[in-house]
Amino acid sequence: MSTQTSPPPMRPPRINTGQKKTRSEVHAAKNRALLMYSSAVIIMAVGASYAAVPLYRMFCAATGFAGTPKVGTGRFEAERLVPVEGARRIKVHFNADKSEQLPWTFTPQQKFVSVLPGETSLAFYKAKNTSDRDIIGIATYNVTPDRIAPYFSKVECFCFEEQRLLAGEEVDMPLLFFLDKDMLDDPACRNVDSVVLSYTFFKARRNEHGQLEPDAPEDIVQDSLGFGGYVLAPKAELRTPAASPVSERSQGS
Repeated sequence: MSTQTSPPPMRPPRINTGQKKTRSEVHAAKNRALLMYSSAVIIMAVGASYAAVPLYRMFCAATGFAGTPKVGTGRFEAERLVPVEGARRIKVHFNADKSEQLPWTFTPQQKFVSVLPGETSLAFYKAKNTSDRDIIGIATYNVTPDRIAPYFSKVECFCFEEQRLLAGEEVDMPLLFFLDKDMLDDPACRNVDSVVLSYTFFKARRNEHGQLEPDAPEDIVQDSLGFGGYVLAPKAELRTPAASPVSERSQGS
């Protein structure tokens, strides 16, 4: 009885699913990855510069930096808005300035008010458009002395908001504020008995991002904010953009 041996199973042929990349293809892939990385960095830088101004204002409003009164903090609870009886009253003086390019009149309706820490107070400014055309204005503000700024809280104000006045229109602009009673625990504020709140109105313009900003030289705007004595980084549009690595490589090749 003879035994028959079956032939060994046939192995399927190997399929070469990929080919070795050439040197030029490897360089092209690296360049694409580098271009995507550089584009992401540029987009992040542009986004950061776009948000720099509002974030800076939010920081100043939250910390009272450089004489910027605090706004929008958690200090508005009812139990905190109670005058501290027996404390000395503090005079809050009101100042009003405007840009020479803005054909408005802008004046405070009261020279000063005397308030207790924790006491809310309402004040008014009056603005009038003396020109024959509609104009949009925008106001900046600061408070002196600087050390009182962290305790100067504004519940309602007209700063950094679009104020459109029709030709010949006159409006009252309210300001609701209070001095936080925590100032009584700050040794730096023990001798403060007078505060000056200053507003400056500028003609408004739209920047390249579509945001309203004062139509005035940067140094004048910074002075109105109380930052005249500080060294600030230049605006994003004034910086010289750095050349991307891809463009430098393409120029060198």
